[in-house]
Amino acid sequence: MADRRFSVRHLPGVSGIALITFVVLYTPVLILVIYAFNAGPVIGRWEGFSLRWFTAALENAAFRNAARNSLIVASVAGLVATLCATLAALATTRGRRFRGEGGIYLVLNQPLLVPEIVLAVALMILLAQIKQATGYHGLGWLIIAHSTFCIPFAYMPIRARLEGMDLTLETAAMDLYASRFYTFRRVTLPLMAPGVLAGFMLAFVISLDNVVVSTFVKSPGQETLPTYLMGELRRNLSSEIYAISALLLFASVAVVAASWLITRRKP
Repeated sequence: MADRRFSVRHLPGVSGIALITFVVLYTPVLILVIYAFNAGPVIGRWEGFSLRWFTAALENAAFRNAARNSLIVASVAGLVATLCATLAALATTRGRRFRGEGGIYLVLNQPLLVPEIVLAVALMILLAQIKQATGYHGLGWLIIAHSTFCIPFAYMPIRARLEGMDLTLETAAMDLYASRFYTFRRVTLPLMAPGVLAGFMLAFVISLDNVVVSTFVKSPGQETLPTYLMGELRRNLSSEIYAISALLLFASVAVVAASWLITRRKP
């Protein structure tokens, strides 16, 4: 009997629609990367291959300061979000079922459901009052805001990893009189490590690329890389902006590719 399982690939026109979608999505990105290597200063006119704009970007003190702030915020926020997401994933996958569990999922995924600008305004109002009361205006508030926003992004791959793990391994360890902490340290944690690393990488990229939350929460003079680019676009569009955007794109693609290589299932 012939295999008649449904496959979307067999529907007429799907391949064409998918191809058009990819072209529309990635053609502007490809053009940006190409013109980042343009030798001339005129936007939209190719004058030869050159790395001059990448050199100019790396020599730009404002760009280096914004990149440093972005790396600090993304790294710390990624770690905090991953830690919170790991604890939440363990609580929702390794504990007993309880009333109100669905409400916890809703709270954890709330930043994914609510428009980002709504969360940004709410964080701005809350953190502005705390800033005024404490007098502290450092990067800490931006890290707190990014951590809050990134928790659900880190939670998804960690929870998926935990749900796909074989519980009999943990049960066997405890049957051999291993304590709960020893079982977690020697069995659960090594098995869930790829999911935790993937969650950190995803949270890192989301924080690194974030514009809306950073714009509303940051203090004056605290530029991250995306907010720096937005300010430069308002003042002067140059090939240096293309080069900086290409560097940010390369960094994001590298992190996402590393996350995929780490978490892919091997036969």
